[in-house]
Amino acid sequence: MPNAMDTQHYHHYTTQDQLVWKVLFDRQTALLHKRAAVAFEQGLQQVGFQRTAIPRFEEVSERLRRRTGWEIAPVEGELDAVTFFGLLADRKFPVTTWIRSMQQFDFIEQPDLFHCAFGHLPLLMDHAFADFLHFLGRVAGQHLHDSVALQKLARLYGFTVQFGLVTEGGSTRIYGAGLLSSAGEIHHWLNSTDVRHPFDLATVLHTPYSEAHYQDQYFVLNSWDQLTESVADLAALLASNWQLAVR
Repeated sequence: MPNAMDTQHYHHYTTQDQLVWKVLFDRQTALLHKRAAVAFEQGLQQVGFQRTAIPRFEEVSERLRRRTGWEIAPVEGELDAVTFFGLLADRKFPVTTWIRSMQQFDFIEQPDLFHCAFGHLPLLMDHAFADFLHFLGRVAGQHLHDSVALQKLARLYGFTVQFGLVTEGGSTRIYGAGLLSSAGEIHHWLNSTDVRHPFDLATVLHTPYSEAHYQDQYFVLNSWDQLTESVADLAALLASNWQLAVR
């Protein structure tokens, strides 16, 4: 799909599209009971989703703006890194307007509306997480023409925002949108305990990342503080490399 901004033409959603949202919403909320991070559970209550209807972007944007200053940027499909991180720096989260088909319930390679909205938006109701994502976008904005830096930023984003886990109350909870929105990925994670590792920034930055298949590695934060520290440490690392490069 092209890298282009879009408008949510709500009247274009079919009865089957609405059914896909409802079935996915019901299945994921059941699967995530006692498995999702507390911040996600709270955000899901606050963001105002209805199980029976695809969310209207304007309404959700208004709730996000009031809560954390974020809003939705409707898009047609996947974006290039420059556009994507630029939106994050502007406190805008890209949400794809198309929703998957009945045949794509368990796994899709490209993000759809359910993944973007259900997986990502509830956590943007949390001030700490919203600030982390904004910080990540701002750091990326300083390195948009550095392919190595963008790869490191993408890996940090992928292994946290997309497939991250966090320890809460002595148990491992999900906060990554790729897990939150995918039954197939959740079952893969549950059945692959040997691929869970303590979060370590250096390891994350040297671990290949792809969304074309179920993940081979998952990284577990020992606390939410690690998330903020990770982007600050990466910012310092990238700044140091840049200073060395210009000497």
